[in-house]
Amino acid sequence: MAVQPEGTPCWADAMFSDVEGAKSFYGDVLGWTFGEASSEYGNYTQAYSNGKAVAAVVPPMPGQEGQSAWCLYFASPDAAATAAKIKDQGGEVLMEPMQVGEFGTMTLARDPSGAVFGVWQAGVHEGFESIGEPGAYAWAEVFTRDPEKSDAFFPAVFPFTAQQVRDDAIDFRIFNLGGKPVLGRMKMTDDFPPEVPPYVNVYFTVENCDTAVAKATERGAVLRFGPMDSPFGRFAALSDPQGAPFSVIDMKTTQGEMPEMADVS
Repeated sequence: MAVQPEGTPCWADAMFSDVEGAKSFYGDVLGWTFGEASSEYGNYTQAYSNGKAVAAVVPPMPGQEGQSAWCLYFASPDAAATAAKIKDQGGEVLMEPMQVGEFGTMTLARDPSGAVFGVWQAGVHEGFESIGEPGAYAWAEVFTRDPEKSDAFFPAVFPFTAQQVRDDAIDFRIFNLGGKPVLGRMKMTDDFPPEVPPYVNVYFTVENCDTAVAKATERGAVLRFGPMDSPFGRFAALSDPQGAPFSVIDMKTTQGEMPEMADVS
């Protein structure tokens, strides 16, 4: 796939203290295969679905051991300029732009509400080679307790417009890029324990949501929500055996009407 427009979700990776366990789990649940670990880059290991790069796993760097979590990266033509915007808009740059050989330049940041994300300026690694196919990235949502902070931040850093779902039961917003939805924002309710920090929830595509959930829970994952039907697909939220939250969605199995949206920017 070609270099993506600025603000496009373009890559996902996660640190795992037990990388082999993570490879075994996601290989079973999502059908991933894995390339050789790149010792030059901290044993970064790419995951493939049907031969196409879809994500990566990596062991934590010394001193960075902690809760495993997926990190979603947004495309940028200039990671340094994006890092400056992040700071200007009240975000925090956790890792200044760093060139990763010929692959590209990465930055890690936190939005003002506390959700961590990445920025990727592509070199030879342009990002996802497959989207919306089984085993590949499908969608992502910022889960936050301070939606007004995220709502102001993301369209100021990236060229997003926003629409709010007209539904008193949930506080949900969609960010669009070039007229297409690229990211959701969900207000965390009291259903989330207070110790769960804001985060970006990454959805991976599956052929059958219930089958994927059964495999995942058999392998030690915890089912957090669902499976549930929606106009976007049948989906479920899980925590993997190392505690990293993720979701699975079968986008072919849809039910119900699309929600009414109101433009807010």
